[in-house]
Amino acid sequence: MKRILAALALLASTACTTTAPLPDLTQTPPPRAPRFDDAIAAFEAGDKTAMPPRCATLFVGASSIRFWKSLKEDFPDRTVINRGFGGSTVWEVDHYFDRVVAPYHPKEIVFYAGENDLWVDKRTADDIYADFVQFMRLKEKALGATPVWFISAKPSKQRFEQFAQQANLNAKVKALADTRDDLAYIDIVPAMLKPDGKPKDIFVADDLHMTPEGYTLWTPIVDAALDAGQPAKAPGC
Repeated sequence: MKRILAALALLASTACTTTAPLPDLTQTPPPRAPRFDDAIAAFEAGDKTAMPPRCATLFVGASSIRFWKSLKEDFPDRTVINRGFGGSTVWEVDHYFDRVVAPYHPKEIVFYAGENDLWVDKRTADDIYADFVQFMRLKEKALGATPVWFISAKPSKQRFEQFAQQANLNAKVKALADTRDDLAYIDIVPAMLKPDGKPKDIFVADDLHMTPEGYTLWTPIVDAALDAGQPAKAPGC
């Protein structure tokens, strides 16, 4: 009887999960050379002094991660690593993957990038989505089933004209997450908008980067998503 119940439980868990193959997409070549060698070298220098532990929660991506100064205080129940750098793009995170993601063997990865790709590099949502699929491919090869949480591209006052393009990108990633055991989508957009649909007053003087109040909005949403977990688990964690 125990064997039968165990088999039924396994069947039920399998039926509730799915991992579709990553789509085979053609990537548009990067528009320029990657810009953050110095920042990555600084991470590596710090690691030589004090290497973060394995099986931590790795936050990686652009300046919205880099400026999350309260990350450790906001997630006190987790060991967190902040590897946000510059105003990076998805393709730049891909470029530095072997230096800024793989060495840490994280338990879980929280990813935020895509805004700069649209605004600075003028890449399309399709281009950015292909670059993110490449990130997942690199992750799969180096870290197996380690789960990834993608924080949606955020609406800001400075870049609100790209809101529709952001929505297109977000929808593509959400659709991919719906087919994968190792990817979840975190929607922070509604929390950042006023009732009239415009961004809230949670930005510093550049109208792009968030004040601490912005991160106060993000924290419970991201924390709840991480607490919910994913079917996929990081090897060895």
